Amino acid sequence: MEKKATKRTVILPVCSITEVCSSDATRAIKRVIADGPGGNEETIYFVRPAVAPDESRGFNYNLLPVVLDRNGVPWDIANVYILSRLQATAYPEMTTVAGIADDLGAYKEFLDEKLDIDFTDFPLNKLKRPTYRYNGYLKQKLFAGEVEPSTVKRRMSSVVAFYRWMIAEGIFCPANDPWQEREYLASFKSAEGFVMSKTVQSTDLSIKAPKKDVPHEGVILDGGRLRPMSQTEQIWILDALKHLSNTELTLIHLFALLTGARIQTALTIRLLHIDRSYPESVKIIPLTCGPGQGIDTKGNVVGALQIPRRLHDLLQAYAKSTRAIRRRLRAAGGDCPNQYLFLTQQGTPYYQAKIERMQFNPELKVRHQKRGQTVRQFITEHVIPYIRKHHDSTFHYRFHDLRASFGMNETDRQLALVEQGKIKLSDARRHVQKLMWHASSATTDLYLDYRRQMEMVWAAVDGYESFIATLIETAKAGGLSE
Repeated sequence: MEKKATKRTVILPVCSITEVCSSDATRAIKRVIADGPGGNEETIYFVRPAVAPDESRGFNYNLLPVVLDRNGVPWDIANVYILSRLQATAYPEMTTVAGIADDLGAYKEFLDEKLDIDFTDFPLNKLKRPTYRYNGYLKQKLFAGEVEPSTVKRRMSSVVAFYRWMIAEGIFCPANDPWQEREYLASFKSAEGFVMSKTVQSTDLSIKAPKKDVPHEGVILDGGRLRPMSQTEQIWILDALKHLSNTELTLIHLFALLTGARIQTALTIRLLHIDRSYPESVKIIPLTCGPGQGIDTKGNVVGALQIPRRLHDLLQAYAKSTRAIRRRLRAAGGDCPNQYLFLTQQGTPYYQAKIERMQFNPELKVRHQKRGQTVRQFITEHVIPYIRKHHDSTFHYRFHDLRASFGMNETDRQLALVEQGKIKLSDARRHVQKLMWHASSATTDLYLDYRRQMEMVWAAVDGYESFIATLIETAKAGGLSE
């Protein structure tokens, strides 16, 4: 019989932390527990919003993750830990907190499965301590290929941080060390190219997550493993979008492909950002993004996208269309300049901006944040299957690959100018670095070297395949049977 999956966490759309108080206390709220079975009388008590010491703000959260045990009961100490992390941060990122909660839920699942483990019992035998047993369990999962290396590393780190907090708060004092501490000096290069070092604290529980390094994979490490697509593949995508007839997804793809915008940037553009008119002589429209602009960026950096005039005109025409207006009228806030440019048919944003996620919404009903899931799902369920059916049965891409394709398109254009003697290579590097918002020119160089490296790889592969063919034919000539 197949084992039934258990939920490790549950997300509460709205959570306001309260404390029991007297009936005459300020902001007291009456609560009534109705009559129960067996003739139990109703119970009346009063609560009030809990506030931080010497502060007026309460503890109100949207999308609060709650860690559960195998029976679906909240794990009290883990949830207190989650709340302590939230209270220590002015504007917590709930997706990060949810990840920590899931890690602790996985640890609780392990503890519940191994019925002989008490998470606070640290015996003299090192290998019987819960931290070391969990470390071994995760390594088994890793070697069996059941869990990704990065997930194993993160889960162990979350458990260590959980124990550090309990020890620091004096909640419990282990009879023996939960791990062995160690320090080492880590060297790294700053964005300016200077070699720097810092002391890093680690434990013997840390699990190394090997970096994925697949030869000839054809990716660029630019905030992830990005694959620049050929111009033919880019046309395939737009051809698929045309046949799928989704105006918003087509414009979103075009915007990323022609500006290099990340998904959070493309999906948090507002109506006011493309409402301004420009003289016909202006061919490139700059759009400043980042904090204070209402457009999200990775790491809250401030940068400017360079929007081609024809794309800008297309976005303006869409914004004035009946289709776009109808969606804005369904959205919270209505048809106003600060409304999102791209909305779903129901009038909800594809990606909720960070500034809005910081605001507490007591009426929230959903249990997840809008972070581009609809766009990614459309790509997986519609765009890729169409291209595989009509063009290439092995084709695959992610939204972020559009950014890499933009960077490669611009790099090819700049390198052509270098070959023609119109600009210097250093000018090409600076231009691409500025367009891609690269903090380090080393990342830009990955784009400049990409074409040359891939040509060398394929030349080597072709030559090696010829050599393999020669070896096989020689072996067959010697009497090898097929």
